[in-house]
Amino acid sequence: MQKDISPDTLIKLYTTMLLIRSLEQRVSRVYPEQEIKTPVHLCTGQEAIAAGVCAHLKKEDTIFSTHRSHGHCIAKGMDLNSMVAEFYGKSNGCSQGRGGSMHLVDPEHGIPGTTAIVGGCIPLAVGAALSSVLRKERETVSVAFFGDGAMDEGTFHESLNFASLKKLPVLFVCENNFYATNSPQSARQPNVKIASRAAGYGMPGVEADGNDVLAVYRHAGDAVARARSGHGPTLLEFTTYRWNGHVGPTPDIATGCRPAAEHEAWMKKCPLDKFTTYLLNHSLLSQAERDRIIGDIDKKLDEAIAFGKAGPEPLVSELYDHVW
Repeated sequence: MQKDISPDTLIKLYTTMLLIRSLEQRVSRVYPEQEIKTPVHLCTGQEAIAAGVCAHLKKEDTIFSTHRSHGHCIAKGMDLNSMVAEFYGKSNGCSQGRGGSMHLVDPEHGIPGTTAIVGGCIPLAVGAALSSVLRKERETVSVAFFGDGAMDEGTFHESLNFASLKKLPVLFVCENNFYATNSPQSARQPNVKIASRAAGYGMPGVEADGNDVLAVYRHAGDAVARARSGHGPTLLEFTTYRWNGHVGPTPDIATGCRPAAEHEAWMKKCPLDKFTTYLLNHSLLSQAERDRIIGDIDKKLDEAIAFGKAGPEPLVSELYDHVW
């Protein structure tokens, strides 16, 4: 039993993971209705990383994410109605219907904007960390979430080098799900752990099970504390697996993009099931409390979907607004 993590924090982690999972499942159900026109990149199976990292962040801390950003934004506190309205392309969405699923934004909660460019969020997080230092707000931390495919980009190496040189308060969080679209990591990179690349840039590199929310929480806590105390960045590699295909609600097993046996094995390592069992077995969560949390989440999602569907369409006269 974990004695160094409070029961309230454990329930918060569970609730965040369940909310992320429930949203992604709800999107999977409504997507075939064809009312959501934007592509959706789902993070089902990867919920523990967003929950475990963001649990340590303050409202003023910033996160920078990818095309697969729903979980990160939820964990950072983004309003569900605003997010779902953006999925539906409505003018009351977080990006006024201009960004869709891949371009979520909520500056009030430390989400300046997500980007679909592979590796594009990494230098943005470094820039935000540099800004914190120049403003003498060194305790404000920024986080870059990215996949294993982003390590193939030059910006990954350039960003780690600069962040280490300037001892910037930034976390580099790699969600290693072993695939860049449909290309396995083994076909793109030598058999070298991503976390081990940190040594070349003079920063700690940690590899851990990204499906174990308690491991994620602890390692992220160490990295955030290091950043806030002025000791610079950390590279965190969390191994995990996405259940759905690269884009859309269906798995890509039937098309041969990933082996069915591999997919099945990872689904048995479900981070939410693992954590639920732990909480129930240690009497940290009762079935009645779990039912209450599920009911609250279902209600929130019902309201968010209804809000998204009922929202106003952007006006043609606004087409060139905010275009520079």
